[in-house]
Amino acid sequence: MEITVKQMMQIEENGHQMGFFRKLMMENAGAVTARHITERYHDLTSKKIIVFAGLGNNGGDAFVVARHLAAFGCTPTIILLGHPDKIKTEEARSNWKILEKMNSVNLILASAIDTITDGADVIVDGILGTGMSGKIREPYSSAIDLINQSNAFKFAVDVPSGLDPDTGIVNDKCVKVDITITFHKMKIGMPKNQDMCGKIIVEKIGIPPEAEIGVLL
Repeated sequence: MEITVKQMMQIEENGHQMGFFRKLMMENAGAVTARHITERYHDLTSKKIIVFAGLGNNGGDAFVVARHLAAFGCTPTIILLGHPDKIKTEEARSNWKILEKMNSVNLILASAIDTITDGADVIVDGILGTGMSGKIREPYSSAIDLINQSNAFKFAVDVPSGLDPDTGIVNDKCVKVDITITFHKMKIGMPKNQDMCGKIIVEKIGIPPEAEIGVLL
């Protein structure tokens, strides 16, 4: 079954109210995305991995991805597209604070992204997720251009940034990825635009099936 963004938000809220908190969802989403990367590249020590993160929960998922990748011997670089003070949710902020204590992750703020993707083997898109509407503002817009110009293998966390997951339409611009790891259930518009999504993999992140009661017909 495919679901809308509104339905997914309600399912997450129901799960949160049951005690399966959003921080756990974020941890599992980031961990399962990192697992797909580690399974594709059995030795990450020599790989240049760039993780682009926005200020919302999609960025929070990306922070978790970077932390898990660091445990596999690579030194991922996180590009935070904004200032840490502007990170929007407690879950994302707490995961950023962990990264600030890690020497095994490079943290870069958005002001210096011109050539950062040169030679990248893997790029992770955790910029916008489902939280996009209308024209994409800076520094997100330039980051999407930079990602699309790179020859790296690209993963999207949940939804390629710029894609409307309810319709599959790109209103402005969108990250074109090789693999999209989406969570819990397929978003209804994504199969309509596999040119941008690449291979779509649906992964469970521990949300109880009871969280769907009253949401799905």
